[in-house]
Amino acid sequence: QVQLVESGGGLVQAGDSLRLSCAASGRTFTNDGMGWFRQLPGKEREFVAAIEQSGSSIYYADSVKGRFIISRDNAKNTVYLQMSNLKPEDTAVYYCAAHPTGWAFTTIRRYDYWGQGIQVTVSS
Repeated sequence: QVQLVESGGGLVQAGDSLRLSCAASGRTFTNDGMGWFRQLPGKEREFVAAIEQSGSSIYYADSVKGRFIISRDNAKNTVYLQMSNLKPEDTAVYYCAAHPTGWAFTTIRRYDYWGQGIQVTVSS
């Protein structure tokens, strides 16, 4: 069974940092493109960051550029999202996702596998 499991979320204050992890199991994600998305309260799920299979191509949403860093460790079948200078508007459920073509897509419909999501809450 293919699984993506997010961890590292929680409650922090504005300006703090968090690192989310997404561990994959059930298949090897080494050749997959990986992405992070988030869903703010009452809003649709939106793109946050994506990384190509080798890590050579990376994309960010404008709202997180300069504050968030996506990375991956293919040996551990894990992708990370380092979040710095967090703001209350970053409060959301964060999801990791994977697709087998390897590219760093920014659109939800490109992704085949999804984690269950993890809550990140930033207080002001």
